[in-house]
Amino acid sequence: MNIVKYDPFGELRSLQNEMNRLFSSSFSRGERSEGDQIMRGAWNPSVDIFENQNQIVLEAELPGMKPEDVEISIENNVLTLHGERKFEKKDENDNFHRVERSYGSFTRSFTLPPTVTSENATADFQNGVLRLTLAKREEAKARRIEIKSTGSGETEARQINTESKAAKA
Repeated sequence: MNIVKYDPFGELRSLQNEMNRLFSSSFSRGERSEGDQIMRGAWNPSVDIFENQNQIVLEAELPGMKPEDVEISIENNVLTLHGERKFEKKDENDNFHRVERSYGSFTRSFTLPPTVTSENATADFQNGVLRLTLAKREEAKARRIEIKSTGSGETEARQINTESKAAKA
């Protein structure tokens, strides 16, 4: 008979490992079977959003997709990208050993600031990157206001002070 050292935390550690495995398989992009990955459709394209003086630009990585696979809509200042990347088996005799790229449908939504107008929005698709450009409203654009001088600053300051003293009297 062998003597087994009792580990009081063994069962707790086993439960924790099982919970970690459960959560990591449910929420991560770890190795999955082909059917499981295709059915879940759990992928979101990476997006960069930046602005300059005149516009806001959104760039989304959509490798392997065509422009007709993507829908863009703007409603109530919410921009929504929706599309689907389908898994295409080239030959029925192919036996995949690993499928790491993500497939399925996706939806990404972004709240637009009120300074943006969707009237003249443009969308370009090149090399798997969607580039959406939204113009800023005229009243939202930064403007530089030039200060004009009409004479000596001291004279103007004295006149203002004199007027304010006269108003108090």
